[in-house]
Amino acid sequence: MTMANLPDAPWRHRPGLEALCRLLGAEESAVRLVGGAVRDGLLGLDVNDIDLATRWAPQEVMDKLSAARIKVVPTGIAHGTVTAVLDHRPVEITTLRCDVSTDGRRATIAYTDDWREDAARRDFTINALYANPLSGEIHDYFGGLDDLAGKRVRFIGDPEQRIAEDHLRILRYFRFLARFGAFPPDTAAYEACKSNANSLMALSRERIADELVKLLALPDPSPVLHLMAEGGIFAPVLPEIDTAGVQRLDALLQRERAARLVRPPSPILRLAALLPPDQTTGEQVAARLKLSNKARKRIAAALAPPPLHDHPRELAYRLGTETALDQMLLGAAPMAEDMAALESWELPEFPIGGRDIIALGLPAGPNIAHLLKVVREQWIAEGFTGPERAHAIAEIQVAKLLRERQNS
Repeated sequence: MTMANLPDAPWRHRPGLEALCRLLGAEESAVRLVGGAVRDGLLGLDVNDIDLATRWAPQEVMDKLSAARIKVVPTGIAHGTVTAVLDHRPVEITTLRCDVSTDGRRATIAYTDDWREDAARRDFTINALYANPLSGEIHDYFGGLDDLAGKRVRFIGDPEQRIAEDHLRILRYFRFLARFGAFPPDTAAYEACKSNANSLMALSRERIADELVKLLALPDPSPVLHLMAEGGIFAPVLPEIDTAGVQRLDALLQRERAARLVRPPSPILRLAALLPPDQTTGEQVAARLKLSNKARKRIAAALAPPPLHDHPRELAYRLGTETALDQMLLGAAPMAEDMAALESWELPEFPIGGRDIIALGLPAGPNIAHLLKVVREQWIAEGFTGPERAHAIAEIQVAKLLRERQNS
């Protein structure tokens, strides 16, 4: 076991955290920080979610917190987890566990008081780091500190066995590799992921989508996605994603950097880039992954054939700014020279209505809608001119139509 110390940081001093840890026996090593908070704290990254591991049974944790008037919610008590609410922020507290049996999707667990046994059931060495919440002393049972320093993502123990316990670890491996790892990847881990890719078929599509979206939200997921495509990781569950799709993503990432938009890169748009440039296929994949209606509509709109117009503002006016920018970033529409300016452009309102047309002498009827469309098209073609010019266009078109009627 290697020991070090967790650097001090503001997140370690959140209101109520020290009191909670003392209540659960931090001084007697009955509770420790664990997982992502420790890993990210060691790297100097922002820590949002704080998880604690404890020797106390879940009901004992709830009793202690309730007696101290700390709000506690039995969020996953059947699996050993309860949630303390400190200053309106959650802290998950999980009893030390060991696996009794697994089926690749879920595990039957038993409680233990052995820290190493709890660490052994976790996925990667860099996620099996514990820290005393008061002193910051690190407890490392499987070489996670050295792996973190060396940018290595390794399974704890036999990769084949760890994947058999939970098939989702295949996708988690690549996400953590993209975030914390360096190339080349750990050979044993990569080979195990490739040879077990078919096991992903046993997972719900929601879990697959969740991991994929998290991966695509990272700053540069492209190298890892190339590795996944070359290794056939997607083939059993998302055969639409291949090397050509990752190349389209490469192009999208380049355009994102060039555009310098205020909005953050969208993992949903990046998913659309991975798919064949076909709206129907995009809709089918989005439905299979059971994405939200909003995400499905965005993918469908991004992959739809753009209108036959190449002026960026005209495209934004017809499709909406988000869809226009999406299509430009995907390369489906010509990219604006200044996409940031287009992003902040306020879509103009068409200044003419049916009453204006009637006031110019055209009787109410179906011709009103047709004429409005004609006027709007000219108004757009002239660059969204002001109300005066729009009214002038309307006058010209009404006069033209009235003359045509007189001559017919």
